[in-house]
Amino acid sequence: MAARLPVARVLVDKGLVHLDRFFDYAVPAAMDEEAQPGVRVRVRFGAGEREGRREGGGLINGFIVERRADTDFTGRLAPIAQVLSPEPVLTPELLQLCRAVADRYAGSLADVVQLAVPPRRARAEKQPSPRRPPKPSVPEPGGWARYPEGPAFLRALAEKSAPRAVWTALPGSESWAEELARAMATTLAAGRGALAVLPDGKSAARVDAALTALVGEGQHVLLTADAGPEPRYRRWLAVSRGTVRAVVGTRAAMFAPVRRLGLAAIWEDGDSSHSEERAPQPHAREVLLQRAVTEQAAFLLGAHGCTVEAAQLVESGFARPLAAGRETVRAVMPRVRTAAEGDEGRDPAARSARLPSLAWRTARDALERGPVLVQVPRRGYVPRLVCERCREPARCEHCSGPLEAAGEGSALRCGWCAREVPQWHCAMCGGTRLRGSVIGARRTAEELGRAFPSVPVRTSGGQHVLESVPGRPALVVATPGAEPVPEGGEGYAAALLLDGWALLSRPDLRAGEEALRRWLGAASLVRPQGEGGTVVVVAEESMRPVQALVRWDPAGHAQRELADRAELGFPPVSRMAAVTGPPEAVAGLLAAAQGAGLPEGAQVLGPVPLPVLEPGRPRNPGDPPPGELWERALVRVPRGSGAGLAAALKTAQVGRLTRREGPLAHVRIDPLDIG
Repeated sequence: MAARLPVARVLVDKGLVHLDRFFDYAVPAAMDEEAQPGVRVRVRFGAGEREGRREGGGLINGFIVERRADTDFTGRLAPIAQVLSPEPVLTPELLQLCRAVADRYAGSLADVVQLAVPPRRARAEKQPSPRRPPKPSVPEPGGWARYPEGPAFLRALAEKSAPRAVWTALPGSESWAEELARAMATTLAAGRGALAVLPDGKSAARVDAALTALVGEGQHVLLTADAGPEPRYRRWLAVSRGTVRAVVGTRAAMFAPVRRLGLAAIWEDGDSSHSEERAPQPHAREVLLQRAVTEQAAFLLGAHGCTVEAAQLVESGFARPLAAGRETVRAVMPRVRTAAEGDEGRDPAARSARLPSLAWRTARDALERGPVLVQVPRRGYVPRLVCERCREPARCEHCSGPLEAAGEGSALRCGWCAREVPQWHCAMCGGTRLRGSVIGARRTAEELGRAFPSVPVRTSGGQHVLESVPGRPALVVATPGAEPVPEGGEGYAAALLLDGWALLSRPDLRAGEEALRRWLGAASLVRPQGEGGTVVVVAEESMRPVQALVRWDPAGHAQRELADRAELGFPPVSRMAAVTGPPEAVAGLLAAAQGAGLPEGAQVLGPVPLPVLEPGRPRNPGDPPPGELWERALVRVPRGSGAGLAAALKTAQVGRLTRREGPLAHVRIDPLDIG
């Protein structure tokens, strides 16, 4: 009897949850040296046994995760067909992280590994990575000295401790990038690795430049999509091989295999770009939190604003607040004033530009000193329904979901629980009339051009985002997140934040938080009030986010939002999953999840029908195919039961797939923009 060949346990590249396990393959003698854990291989999947041989099946890629002397499989093992590369790209640490993320989001391990390990580029693998440079020296505290706890945070990093902080950054166009780079440089000086995840390439480039200025070339790499597939993979390999110890990058960099990770940092965790669009749609903040705990690394969450998740990290004691004193904040923040919508006054120019008189006068005076930023809501931010009088979102009395109308004259109904509301009135002011409209950036630029005919007007947004603008007088109309930085370092002379009600009325849980975050991002580019910097926000001054902007108190706003979420049982106080798909798939999955053991206290909201997409319209992940009727249900459990929710949904999916019980439903676990 022939001796059994060594066994390799392989993760096959199949993202179906019912195949979320390892498969054993025989290792031919010719491949024994190269077929080591972590390498890419090709195997025959779905082969059958015939006359003592394994035949059939299609070739599929995979990763060896373990070498074994024997197997539990009683039949004859199929041999590995090919070792694609001897490079061990799926390390045990990275595999452990991917497994934790898959379990957190009820996804498959193969899907997460596809996100974590970039596609192979053979030419890049053949090139040696540069030698590791010597450790840099410990930098001075720099801007961190403005924060009472800042120097202590850096000292903890230098001493190889694992501090955790929620950092409310002071206003300034470039100061935050330099401060984040100093934290990374301090970690490198201690001989540990550092990782910073930014929401976009523009922000990542700022931190990259600041870190290069502090520690020089070769200490870190920039991982963004702009680099191109081969250069990006070459840089990733340098990190995986341990010759580079720091990474600055966008969302995909959250999985970067940094050796001896000492600091995991994320900037602007409230930005939607931190949420992966591909299954199982993990959020960078949650992945970095997992890494900080598992790898015993420091954690730094920074932003000009503050999300409810950040506030909860502080409230739970997981992280400490890292913020400047009120006197320091007042010295560097611009003056913030409010203007009521529709208050055009008597000035013809203000009326033609649809600006309140205060905003028009502020822009006119500021244009004598420098550029003026005009922020308008991003295209597509169209609220469903809000009170015409006070702009309060119209919500369901039963579950607090947003109300919607399918068309003119149709009855109001809840977008979550589908209950009809025959007679609605505003809980805030008693109004009974609703509205919903928004004005775009292009029209705003045209009207401002007519109101200020001698002033250049520049636009930034969509596919045309400006990195910077000259420091000379000009009107810069930008959508949120696309605001260019004025050259010269002085900042904008003023900023006008228009159509505030449209941001505040977005039909999701983050409307106020998101509006404040975008306002703070724009206002941070404006000169301090001591230098004449002024921000005018066009919104009802009594609303909570507006008051938080006036006081420059994002942490206080987040704490109050968190208290409201706790009262309503919304994330992050609870865990919530969205189940979407054809009606029979949603009903079947919910029934199977109940049978699999949903956690105690689970609450199912809905299902409700989703809008039918027109043919040719772009689809987002989880959207129904054009012309098909899909439904969505929400499942809510206490926060401590999140693991049970994910396990029950995954078990239900596996069972339905194994038994081939009709069409599939799409599952997404919070953070959700549920409207």
